[in-house]
Amino acid sequence: VAFLVAFHQNKQLIGDRGLLPCRVFLKNFQQYFQDKTSWEVFSYMPTILWLTDWSDTNSTLDSLALLGLGISSFVLITGCANMLLMAALWGLYMSLVNVGHVWPGSQSSPQALERQVAGILIPTHGQQQLPEGRPIPRGDSWGLRGVWKSVPLPAGLIKIRGDRCWRDLTCMDFHYETQPVPNPVAYYLHHSPWWFHRFETLSNHFIELLVPFFLFLGRRACIIHGALQILFQAILIVSGNLSFLNWLTMVPSLACFDDATLGFLFPSGPGSLKDRVLQMQREIRGARPKPRFGSVVRRAANVSLGILLAWLSVPVVLNLLSSRQVMNTHFNSLHIVNTYGAFGSITKERTEVILQGTASPNASAPDAVWEDYEFKCKPGDPSRRPCLISPYHYRLDWLMWFAAFQTYEHNDWILHLAGKLLASDAEALSLLAHNPFASRPPPRWVRGEHYRYKFSRPGGRHAAEGKWWVRKRIGAYFPPLSLEELRPYFRD
Repeated sequence: VAFLVAFHQNKQLIGDRGLLPCRVFLKNFQQYFQDKTSWEVFSYMPTILWLTDWSDTNSTLDSLALLGLGISSFVLITGCANMLLMAALWGLYMSLVNVGHVWPGSQSSPQALERQVAGILIPTHGQQQLPEGRPIPRGDSWGLRGVWKSVPLPAGLIKIRGDRCWRDLTCMDFHYETQPVPNPVAYYLHHSPWWFHRFETLSNHFIELLVPFFLFLGRRACIIHGALQILFQAILIVSGNLSFLNWLTMVPSLACFDDATLGFLFPSGPGSLKDRVLQMQREIRGARPKPRFGSVVRRAANVSLGILLAWLSVPVVLNLLSSRQVMNTHFNSLHIVNTYGAFGSITKERTEVILQGTASPNASAPDAVWEDYEFKCKPGDPSRRPCLISPYHYRLDWLMWFAAFQTYEHNDWILHLAGKLLASDAEALSLLAHNPFASRPPPRWVRGEHYRYKFSRPGGRHAAEGKWWVRKRIGAYFPPLSLEELRPYFRD
């Protein structure tokens, strides 16, 4: 899914004529570190694009995304992988993330990279669904479980240390309505009774702050941990469009279930996968196989990587223990270990930036007709039903949520988008769901309006009119702009 999102959206966002071209980003980065060697520059921002021709970044971005999509599809469909394939996926996606500017800014991209690093350690050099002669090393299994140190626990701590509503148990009164991209289920959950929202908040604290320690309390507690975390992430998937974040967060939980727990999922019988696993268990029970050169090398590599990961995790642990905990950041350019934490602060009201265009020669004329542009998924037209897209992800819609509670000065890309709309740029318009000027000349003016949005009440007057949202204008987000006014800005 991550590579599919990159293939569908990178050209419009960071391509040759994108909103924030990665070519410009790379040149600026290179100029800033002009006194450094090429290797030092690469180590600060590792990406394959340093080795390519920047005159056609669209083709390069598409090639990397398609190659990653092909390899990941093969692994998904066949269930076969090896260290080289998993390392290739990590390198390809890291190359795209590091030149992605602000667009891969959510937790999904760094989590995808961290999971891929964990995935490199599990398969062997072979290409088999079940490696012959040995199970997955216990260290690799614990390494995958250990990813939980950087996901639910930091998320729980950032909440307790952050917004007061997490401590007085009122955050869920607002979450469903104000989350980045609500879905239809969120509409109904928002109108749940107050006591249900208190129960949700308490359950969140239990899952994120206490359940992670079940990993160290024996087999049964470990299995309960895995089941609760998967259930928790499934609820989050159903109640919101958080891209592939929650799907990724489920992955470490799979390492909590041993063969005996998962045996019912596999067919029995001679020659079956389950039969082969049981045969392996019988062969190694009570036996001490002679060490082979390959297994010794593998064990040495695992120990070395374990030491490296432990060393790289020191800043993550220190951040976890700090009263000034930082969320959603990485401590090295390879994104091997990162720190996470979502919704430490909950917005109590939802605001949206609505982009509008007019064909009127005078933007301030009383008779100027302003028409709305509609995005793929974010709220706009109050009558449009909230979308359901998880695990897919619309990066522009996601960034528009952040822009709504900031200013356009902090999000200069939104002025680039306004310029693209004024020029009727086909690539930029492909990111939107509705262009009111599709069959007409481009607008002469584009502006950003700031609105407050609230869910309509089921059975109420607005809901009876077919409206999912009720909105009220707050004021101007940015003033009417023409292409002539923006040209000097773009040149600068």
